[in-house]
Amino acid sequence: MATDAPPPSKGGAGTEPAPHAPSTEEYTEVQESAEFGELRRAHRSFAFPLTVAFIAWYLVYVLLSNYAGDFMGTKLFGNINVALVLGLGQFLTTFLIAWFYARHAASKLDPKAEAIKSRMETRMETRTEGDA
Repeated sequence: MATDAPPPSKGGAGTEPAPHAPSTEEYTEVQESAEFGELRRAHRSFAFPLTVAFIAWYLVYVLLSNYAGDFMGTKLFGNINVALVLGLGQFLTTFLIAWFYARHAASKLDPKAEAIKSRMETRMETRTEGDA
């Protein structure tokens, strides 16, 4: 990740020059690689369906609240009604999706992103050594 590296040096007495930054062409090359396409597909195949499902679930809750007041007001036990349970279910769903995504990212996305990052850093180091 970008946060793993120390901030680039701004020059001055006793400091090393800033490392070579990748060019636009190098970023474009990585973006067009099959490896990056795989990473993008892995992210999209997880994020888009869950986003659509959550939005649909939220809209059902809103529509029920607006148009099915009697159903939402049905008491389940004590003062707990269907609306409260479904509303709390919205919070639970949000946390479950975040947890699910963190697991997915750690197992599927992060290794692919790290491989791309390492390959690009190695290329930059090789190019910087060749310039010296």
